[in-house]
Amino acid sequence: MENGGIELEKKNKSENGDEERKQDDIRDKKKQLGGVRTMPFILANEACDRFATSGFHANMITYLTQVLNLPLVKASNTLANFTGTSNFTPIIGALFADWFAGRYWTITVGSFIYVLGMVAITISATLPQLRPPLCPTQENCIEASNLQLWVLYLSLLLTSLGTGGIRPCVVTFAADQFDMSRAKTESRKWNLFNCWSLGLGIPTIALALCLIVFVLGSRLYKKIKPGGSPFVRAAQVIVAAVRKRKTILPDDPTALYHNKDLDVDISTNGRLLHSDQFKFLDRAAIPFDSDMKDSPGRPNLWRQATVHRVEELKTVVRLLPIWAATILQGASHSHINNFTIQQARMMDRHILPSFKIPPATMLIFSTLTIILVLPVYERVFVPLARCVTGHPAGITCLQRMGIGLGMGILSSLVSGLVEIKRKNVATEHNLLDRPTAIIPISAFWLVPQYCLYGLAEVFSSVGHIEFLYDQSPESMRSTAAALYWIAIAIGNYVSTLMVTLVHRHSGERRNWLSDRNLNRGRLECYHWLVSGVQAVNLVYYVVCACFYKCKSIQELTDKNEGDVECADDHREAEMVRK
Repeated sequence: MENGGIELEKKNKSENGDEERKQDDIRDKKKQLGGVRTMPFILANEACDRFATSGFHANMITYLTQVLNLPLVKASNTLANFTGTSNFTPIIGALFADWFAGRYWTITVGSFIYVLGMVAITISATLPQLRPPLCPTQENCIEASNLQLWVLYLSLLLTSLGTGGIRPCVVTFAADQFDMSRAKTESRKWNLFNCWSLGLGIPTIALALCLIVFVLGSRLYKKIKPGGSPFVRAAQVIVAAVRKRKTILPDDPTALYHNKDLDVDISTNGRLLHSDQFKFLDRAAIPFDSDMKDSPGRPNLWRQATVHRVEELKTVVRLLPIWAATILQGASHSHINNFTIQQARMMDRHILPSFKIPPATMLIFSTLTIILVLPVYERVFVPLARCVTGHPAGITCLQRMGIGLGMGILSSLVSGLVEIKRKNVATEHNLLDRPTAIIPISAFWLVPQYCLYGLAEVFSSVGHIEFLYDQSPESMRSTAAALYWIAIAIGNYVSTLMVTLVHRHSGERRNWLSDRNLNRGRLECYHWLVSGVQAVNLVYYVVCACFYKCKSIQELTDKNEGDVECADDHREAEMVRK
């Protein structure tokens, strides 16, 4: 009997040892995934996507007006609506990623659909049957037929669906490869968030290459398990709160319902702490025995929510006023590039006597500004600002966004002044009634407004995405990234409404936005209008930022870098106010 007991004990120890070795192997494998080495693959995907998108959009306004012979306002509205749809579909991709597919597969499938759409557009630009006769004089032009336009629209729809899978996931997928806890991010010295047929064919090839490069890094990526639909969880909290609307809240918030095991998949970096805002939602977390009878340790979530799930919804509600400020900013800038490209077409674009740049190339100056300014911002501005403010990032995300909104106003004001200068030169040379003539003024007069727009992007767009990632619940980060693009999408639709109303009501003789002859328009007045809209938006944003309350989270830090889901003697929970 004693020998049997000894053998059984040895067997149990052996099994326990095997189990510990398996757990160690799993932890070691997790440590081997992710990190800096995955960045070339992810950044290559993002770079090729941006290259494809920039090249595609820059050429499309010229393609629509010069090849499909659409009036300027109709062409610009078509692009704005397409951009709006492209910026709206990310919510579909975010749900797909956060609910069940994960970010890796969402990016891969989205990139493939995007490539199909770009191929279709390139084919439509190549076949003569899919475009109307050329109209070099831009007078009495035959517009594209409904069939030709529908082929274009279906191709654009494919690219929009593909974009929906890429945009909300790339930045958050890159962040997944690192430890993004507050303790780790504050110690880093860099910021992740800073880091025609041929004309359309080159971006298509670039996008196909980006898909291949991204998939090549598959074995290295850390792939976060989806935590279920965030919209279902939000609906469950609302339903539970409504059911208990007549219940009196306890004075002590610790009496509300907590369940670490239930929330483990949606709180791997820590649990959200109770906040005093939106107290009506706290009723969803009031515990009742009758709501706990479905199964041991797992309540009926349509009747009983945890504090963490309630705070998830509160966090998103707090984000919305700040998020909404992007709508009018997007509306103000949506059509500007389209009009500016038309301006550049009528200006002297020669770099050398025998060489001139295409009008769409002017967009490169905003991109170059972003590329050049981001390292300066990170290496020079942040350390200097940190000495003054004491903030690890130099300035907060909210301050960064506010500066960007202000620079956007300056960009619009400069655009109006340059348009006045361009038309004055056209008047001096009697070219106002010759829309195809080249006005003897350098297109590089447009560079300052592009540079200011690039600076605005460095501050507002990057700051906004970082803000949404940092302040959103960790299980909703793809959805939060999609919110940024949804705001831009709504802005695109609002800008279409603005342009349509301005075009309809600004008179026939000197319409602000002339369809065929920009020289006879009053584009500068449109710039003054959007400057005023942005100024109102900035005031709104400052008020919202002053009243914004950051989320509170209880982060789990592991001294032995073990599994944070199971507490042990070497683990501590620390309060972090973000």
